[in-house]
Amino acid sequence: MVREDLRNIAIIAHVDHGKTTLVDQMLKQAGTFRENQVVEERVMDSGALERERGITILAKNTSIHYKGVKINIIDTPGHADFSGEVERVLKMVSGVLILVDAAEGPMPQTRFVTQKALEMGLKLIIVVNKIDRPDARIKEVIDEVLELLMDLDASDDQLESPFVFCSGRDGTASLDENHAGTDLTPLFDTILTQFPPLDMDETGSLQILVSSIDYNEYVGRIGIGRVERGVAKPGADVIACNYNHPEVSVRGKIVNLYEIEGLNRVPCESASAGDIVCFSGLEKINIGDTVCASDCVEPVAFVKISDPTVEMIFSVNDSPFAGKEGKFVTTRHLRDRLYRELLRDVSLRVEDTDSADAFRVSGRGEMHLSILIETMRREGYEFQVSSPKVLYKEIDGVRYEPIERLIVDVPEDMTGPVFQSMGERKGELLHMNAMGSRMRLEFLVPARGLFGYKSEFLTDTKGEGVMSSVFFEYQPYKGEINRRDTGSLVAFETGEAVTYGLFNAQGRGTLFITPGTPVYEGMVVGFSPKDEDINVNVCKTKHLTNTRSSSSDDALRLIPPKKLSLEEALEFIGDDELLEITPLNVRIRKRILDSELRAKARAKAKLQ
Repeated sequence: MVREDLRNIAIIAHVDHGKTTLVDQMLKQAGTFRENQVVEERVMDSGALERERGITILAKNTSIHYKGVKINIIDTPGHADFSGEVERVLKMVSGVLILVDAAEGPMPQTRFVTQKALEMGLKLIIVVNKIDRPDARIKEVIDEVLELLMDLDASDDQLESPFVFCSGRDGTASLDENHAGTDLTPLFDTILTQFPPLDMDETGSLQILVSSIDYNEYVGRIGIGRVERGVAKPGADVIACNYNHPEVSVRGKIVNLYEIEGLNRVPCESASAGDIVCFSGLEKINIGDTVCASDCVEPVAFVKISDPTVEMIFSVNDSPFAGKEGKFVTTRHLRDRLYRELLRDVSLRVEDTDSADAFRVSGRGEMHLSILIETMRREGYEFQVSSPKVLYKEIDGVRYEPIERLIVDVPEDMTGPVFQSMGERKGELLHMNAMGSRMRLEFLVPARGLFGYKSEFLTDTKGEGVMSSVFFEYQPYKGEINRRDTGSLVAFETGEAVTYGLFNAQGRGTLFITPGTPVYEGMVVGFSPKDEDINVNVCKTKHLTNTRSSSSDDALRLIPPKKLSLEEALEFIGDDELLEITPLNVRIRKRILDSELRAKARAKAKLQ
């Protein structure tokens, strides 16, 4: 049966190219909101972290109605670390809008998500967004997109995909690159003509492929997916199975069935093949499972999600301040929370270690894991994490490591420091293109070479550089890379930092803390320009004497400390350090807190 009344589409693009803002305007112009309704910007970014950082982390579903056709829209993340979200939701759609910034052109994540869409044979519409930017270079971007499609072996049909020129912020679209248009009607019409109606089997036995999972305290786990075949109804007896794991077979019943209307889930009595639905009742449902009619169990093949490239060790906090600030502090709390995250994040891996208090957590990149850390911190969890490490592979007796494709966009006169840094990090230059007064450089660089590079890059380019990377492939090990050339300033005793102690310590390096900050022995309170750790006593007070000098009462002037964000702290910590995470603080500490034991361990390591 051909579903003329339905289209399922996804919007995919590089981070910050305007996907979520364009969806805002599509919802408004399709009449999803009342005329006088106050709607906040980026309404699809519902999470607090998403709104703060201006990025999409989880793929979101919404729908609009246009000319009697229901268009289900999936807004996907643009950051490479969350590309697992993009890979799985593409199974629900038959076409994608590939959004490209009119000034930046195709970026690493554009290449990655476009490749996935082409591999799945999806129809494309190329949306050149932000055409109102003063530095827009529309003709060049069109050529770059066509070059990208040819580079990715697109079919002739995909190479002839239509271009639509939009301003997501103004809510305009046009088929003519020289005219902005007045509304999004050209985009809506192109969606209806370019993406064919779904030809689905409505009479066969039920199949629903679960591509996403949500959780609700009242109804438990909620499966989200497309009805591949048949008709779904509340109360239907079903069996959940999995194509990649034939041993999975869970019998249950669809208790509640919802369809997506605008931003809301609306209960429905039935859903036909092609519809995207949410359902509850199957407590053990997982991403990639197929919900089948109990008399016809036929699982649907699910996309293989790319493997993680970075790992960290999450462990129970054992610092002197353990348990003082967190709500969930035990091994059981940490284990339950990490394994619960696996239910909704297909790119994550969690494994037990030899220690009952530590877990190996692997993900797509530093940001992927830092978002998990920040989310858990806000939920009241207290724990420790190790420095991030890349995951190697052994192939034919040779060690291979993950390589990233890095694109940097810098002013012409600032390319020197970038080349120097890339040389130190075993980077290999692929392309170098001039774009007006700026240069775009493309490198292949080991993933471990990018740890800690972002802050250095921003310093080298005076904040004007833009960098982004995406996983490229595994290549033979490139050799040693010096990750950090600074040492740590380590607190010598437990107490409260005072101005006099900090004043003496600031001559040895840059501080992270202010007066009044509680510290403990082994806690890192700053960094030193020398490549060695220095013990400092920031709790030291001035001895009182009977004599007074003319300068004794002068105020001590402290240099403002460097406040590290969570990402900066993760980039900073060395192999012998841990990051203590609590709802109130993020502290860097040495694995061995006692200074004497630390010195002995260091001496022993040198002898080996």
